[in-house]
Amino acid sequence: MAPNTKRVFYVNNVAAQVYLDMLAKRPDIHVDKLENDSPDSAIEPVLAQAHAYQIGSSRQELVMKLQGYTPLLSRCPNLLVLSTNGAGFDTVNLADATAAGVAVVNQAGGNKEGVAEHVMAMMLALSKRIVMSDHAMRSGGTYDRRDFMGDDVQGRTIGIIGIGHVGTRVAELCRGLFQMRVIAYDPYQTAEQIAAKGAEKAATLEDLLRAADYVSINCPHTKETRGMMGAAQFAQMQKHAYFITTARGGIHDEDALAAALTAKQITGAGLDVWEDEPPPSDHPLLRFDNVLVSPHTAGITRQSRHNIAKIAAEQMLDILDGKKPPRLLNPEVWDAYRDRFAAILGFCPEA
Repeated sequence: MAPNTKRVFYVNNVAAQVYLDMLAKRPDIHVDKLENDSPDSAIEPVLAQAHAYQIGSSRQELVMKLQGYTPLLSRCPNLLVLSTNGAGFDTVNLADATAAGVAVVNQAGGNKEGVAEHVMAMMLALSKRIVMSDHAMRSGGTYDRRDFMGDDVQGRTIGIIGIGHVGTRVAELCRGLFQMRVIAYDPYQTAEQIAAKGAEKAATLEDLLRAADYVSINCPHTKETRGMMGAAQFAQMQKHAYFITTARGGIHDEDALAAALTAKQITGAGLDVWEDEPPPSDHPLLRFDNVLVSPHTAGITRQSRHNIAKIAAEQMLDILDGKKPPRLLNPEVWDAYRDRFAAILGFCPEA
């Protein structure tokens, strides 16, 4: 092993092979692989030496003892960075990482095209009632095609909650393809910033819900957004509106959504994310013909996975070379991180 070797590890898999290929070109970087069921005798030596952890983004696919919380961090004395496999960071506790002097980065924007196209696919399929008509034709029963009369999306209004990488691309597609009115609720961006992305800023979430024909959730899962869409919010939506989420389970209340659909407070929903993934086959939301579902696959396209892996490798190499990463999720850690980096790797990263 080369002098001053930097140790990176991952569990189960990475987004795509290109990540490993790019790191393999560097003789000063060694990569270890663990599995969810790796014995402690295999895990402990890796954790003890690791400088970086390329961590999975799905809570359901990564055992708790290998998620980025204090119990793991306390076993990693040399760990400098937690880098998620995607835009989400559900498997990492930012406060715990910051307290440990560990930087956290994600790959935001790497799968924006795949996710934004999924939003569009759901919006169109719901509006045209494609799933309902497909089921009716396959059932062998009688039906009247007029029962499947849908709506054009041309010129209608989409409300985007969280106008980051994905939300911006959704706005671009809706405005450009269908000349839709685009409104966005994002308390972390100014009206000018949102206007530059082709949308109008909604002053409140309630304003957006009352105006939109389609509501698309595109924000991260945080303490602020958890449970953001509940019974009161679904009641504020228009009765002909559709709710679409490709963000994270837990941002919307699944029981409240089922109740809203039962009461016909909204017309339908497109769901790619769930509180528990995959949801059980008897989940109440799977019983509705006007609910289009997928198992958190919006960002799983060949192109998106390749792009995420490439971004992750580039960012990891920059970090280990002492550069400040562009997707740092806990910037307040930087001073403590720099001190730890210098003590562990022997040189100081950029200010």
